[in-house]
Amino acid sequence: MEFVCKHNGKEGIRHYAFLCILLFVCLFCIFSCSNTSNKEVACFAPKCDTLRIAFTGDILLDRGVRKYIERHDVDSLFMPEIDSVFAANDFVIGNLECPATSIVSPINKHFIFRGEPDWLQALYVHGFTHLNMANNHSMDQGRQGLADTEKQIRNHGMIPLGYGTTIAESVKPMLISECPRKVYLITSLRVPSENWTYLDSVPCVSESDFSTIEAQIDSLKRIDPKCFVIVMLHWGVEHVEVPSSYQVRDAHRLVQAGADCIVGHHPHCLQTVETYKGVPIYYSIGNFIFDQKKPINTRTAILTAEITADTAYFALLPAEIDNCVPRLIINAETGVSRIK
Repeated sequence: MEFVCKHNGKEGIRHYAFLCILLFVCLFCIFSCSNTSNKEVACFAPKCDTLRIAFTGDILLDRGVRKYIERHDVDSLFMPEIDSVFAANDFVIGNLECPATSIVSPINKHFIFRGEPDWLQALYVHGFTHLNMANNHSMDQGRQGLADTEKQIRNHGMIPLGYGTTIAESVKPMLISECPRKVYLITSLRVPSENWTYLDSVPCVSESDFSTIEAQIDSLKRIDPKCFVIVMLHWGVEHVEVPSSYQVRDAHRLVQAGADCIVGHHPHCLQTVETYKGVPIYYSIGNFIFDQKKPINTRTAILTAEITADTAYFALLPAEIDNCVPRLIINAETGVSRIK
């Protein structure tokens, strides 16, 4: 690149110096983004004193939801009030409860799902930034379908969670932000998978046991005691509104190891919220975009978190799923309701 100075004397020197400084700053920014150890954080982390995150439950893009999309369109799954909540957050994290791929290679199991990869664009446009793959349906179309789903999520501008081409890669904590402090996500599938073998050196999702997660939390906290660690678990018993005794036991273990928040899904319903040693445990935040019609399955919520350098505030925004479409429950006097 060549800069031509058309000014004479001191004015020309000042102009040339300004262009040199501008070039240096541009090159520095490009170099920093391309050489960071975590590109997804370094170039896109919000510049703020408060990090705002919204979490949703299970997102299905097949079965009844597929029929809904084919009758209407994928964008109509998102109501304006949902868009507003998502727009108010830096990150929106959901659990993608199906592969999104054109590869049709179903494994042998009872419930088999597959969403069209093009439908991921609507999730991105309406605000989703991260999609969890550590669940018991990501592998419904085999390892090729699993790997392609990860690729499709990235191609549509979002970040996959809980996936890797090796076990070590799939279980690695994800640094999602360094502002206003380091915030990590650890995800794991903790329910059995039908006809699926957990193998190394092939596409897989995280199936970390609790001892491994405890060790990861401990390591992160030793390096940076002020970091914020969110553990997201696919666990529990379906269609049961209270957590099992083993969920409570394991959640308490993770809190004692240093977890700052636990977010669960898989039961397809809202479960108990517990505060243990000052740490919130959301055992299940239910469905989000789903086709189940029983009241236990249509009651849901969006979890929001506001994280500062020293504090964290959480709220549940209640919602109801109507014909696959989540709708916030609005209080006529005060606006959006909150579950206390």
